[in-house]
Amino acid sequence: MTFITVSTAWSPAAEKMASRPAEMTSVASRIPPRPRQRAIVRLNPSINSDSVSVSVSKTCQVRIPARGGFVSQSLTAVKIRQANRHWRPPEQHCYTGGMTSESTRTPPLVLPAAGAHDDLSRREFLGHSAKNAAVAGAAAAGVVALAPARTAGSPAERIAVGVIGVRRRGLELATLLAQRSDIDVAVICDIDPAVLDSATPRLMDAQGFAPEHSADFQRVLDRADLDAVVIATPDHHHASMTQLACQAGKDVYVEKPLSHNISEGRKLVEAARKYKRMVQHGTQERSSSGRASEIAALHSGKYGKLTVSKGYCCKPRWSIGKKTNEKPPAELDFNVWLGPAPQQPYHGNLVHYNWHWFWDTGNGDTGNQGVHQMDVARWAIPGATLPKRVLSMGGRFGYDDQGQTPNTQVTVMEYDEALLLFETRGLVGKHKSMGRMVTNEFYTTEGVMRSGTFYPKNGGKPEKVQGPRVEVTPGGAFGSFIHAVRSRKISDLNADVLEGHYSSALCHLCNISYRLGVSVPFSGRDNLLGDNPQVNASIDKVRDNLEVIGEKLAENTYHLGRPLNMDPKTERFIDDKAANAALTRNYRKPFVVPETV
Repeated sequence: MTFITVSTAWSPAAEKMASRPAEMTSVASRIPPRPRQRAIVRLNPSINSDSVSVSVSKTCQVRIPARGGFVSQSLTAVKIRQANRHWRPPEQHCYTGGMTSESTRTPPLVLPAAGAHDDLSRREFLGHSAKNAAVAGAAAAGVVALAPARTAGSPAERIAVGVIGVRRRGLELATLLAQRSDIDVAVICDIDPAVLDSATPRLMDAQGFAPEHSADFQRVLDRADLDAVVIATPDHHHASMTQLACQAGKDVYVEKPLSHNISEGRKLVEAARKYKRMVQHGTQERSSSGRASEIAALHSGKYGKLTVSKGYCCKPRWSIGKKTNEKPPAELDFNVWLGPAPQQPYHGNLVHYNWHWFWDTGNGDTGNQGVHQMDVARWAIPGATLPKRVLSMGGRFGYDDQGQTPNTQVTVMEYDEALLLFETRGLVGKHKSMGRMVTNEFYTTEGVMRSGTFYPKNGGKPEKVQGPRVEVTPGGAFGSFIHAVRSRKISDLNADVLEGHYSSALCHLCNISYRLGVSVPFSGRDNLLGDNPQVNASIDKVRDNLEVIGEKLAENTYHLGRPLNMDPKTERFIDDKAANAALTRNYRKPFVVPETV
């Protein structure tokens, strides 16, 4: 027999209750206010306890383990759900009363085997019960403190969400969701149990109850009580999880970049459309009405014709040093963490953040922070999807460490309408003349637009950018997503998966050109990226940045990428076998992104 623990608070009294932890699986839910109470619900041995959620609504008698045996206590009725089935305790289990002795022999609540349930639809269940399952394995004794239920919004009006990956950014996203009265963060998933444990108090604070814990994202996707998932894992897991989530009928908010390679991004667009899922990409500037209005003013022609759309990702990225191979931490399933990436030894620079700087798992800062500014830069070019030509240059300068991706990179992409120029510099901050820049600029035939101000050519008076105000779906990135989950309209998404695909793909194009390049010396005036004045200014800025931190350019080399020609419609390179091979990756089984969505 398996026990399920239901608890409202940790207390000395609860701690004194004798039970065998080996027999307990901590699956608890939101319980009405009766502090410091805990109950045990028995499960039929045929039931997988991991698939069970428990909620409480009316008075019911349950057994509580106590020293020397069990006592019974009155709680509000326990509703037990397994898979797509819903079960209410029989009437004889439901009555009022205080503490009783074991001699009353109150029947325990036993979840029937499959087939003995009254079937309810998913929506019916969502309307009848709270949509959270509680913490699995969050405390050594299986007891987690829970707060009373939220009162804002009926259960049918709230949306149940699972968050996959809750370290740093994932926890930020989970907290933002939990603070909404119309959202229940029902489950959080991470392969590191310490991350789950540390996230729980913050989420309890935000929403009044603890989410369930899971180490298996597939079990999260299999839950019928979830409406949507948030994916905030390392980049190389985004595609497989998002595609599987769409197939499982879940709407998805996926962190940037959408994909680890271009092929993955296209598959996610296909999956979202095929399964009619709302998939929003984590490029938040699309949710800014101010930014949308600025772009509209630029498109109006009032400030001239756009010639160069430029993005900057210039923020400090210091050396990560070198760490030796070692045995992975016992609590980390390193095989699962690697997922589709090639089998390789563990070292401390891979987790939990520096994976960004390794090609197998990340996309460098151009694909990390840079995708935000890349998205805006592409947005500024009317109708832009993928470019017809791309060329990138750069290197990893300033230190000798274990990282693989460039900390300095300049890329030029050619569209029919304009150039897209992108500048990544991670050595800023070491000299007062080289400060942080995470922004966009738009060069036109009449001047340059930056930070909401237009600077005319030839020293004309700057003016605030003015134009019609463009409204986006309100509520920020999550407001847009939740609105679309309810409306089922792609147009309500401020950053639909298709936009996420194109902007993430631009970052991948930068890196493909760079990685297929060759090392060349810093000699003379390099105009290999063209003779555009803004392009040359970017190259000069890279040189200046390296020189002020002490790099001797005459003794150094940089990586000059391969010029690539692309067919934007087919999303393939023209007559370049090596470049086309880089559109996807070799996936390590069984962590394969399916060819068929």
